[in-house]
Amino acid sequence: MNGIIRRSLVAACLAVAATACLAAEAVKVVYHVNEGLEQASNALRNIRNHLSVDPGAKIVVVTHAGGINFLLEGAKDKNGNPYDAMVDELSGKGVEFRVCNFTLKSRNLDPKGVHPEAKIVPSGVAEVSRLQAQERFAYLKP
Repeated sequence: MNGIIRRSLVAACLAVAATACLAAEAVKVVYHVNEGLEQASNALRNIRNHLSVDPGAKIVVVTHAGGINFLLEGAKDKNGNPYDAMVDELSGKGVEFRVCNFTLKSRNLDPKGVHPEAKIVPSGVAEVSRLQAQERFAYLKP
């Protein structure tokens, strides 16, 4: 009988430890931006708000199609403000930006014109699905 109780206590302790580890894991979110500057502005505002209540969140912004525009050299919002400052601010808080290489190639854009904080990935859609399936990121599309 002692063996059964001991095994039950060990199993219970392991379950509690596993739950504590999961609870301590940071929230991971991929923001999917593919529709242009208005969507990018919404995404950046959402991310800023997100981090204000959960500063430990792991956030990756994946862009393709028109969504890459705010990460291109000289990009400005509808009020004429450059996106660089916001991207730099969020990068400083750990937000990662990723740009689809297929989009760059299809639009004949030089990768040197992409914001220096952004990482170029082979495919934006493949990156979104990889983050969701393999790294357990939640999906948000502003």
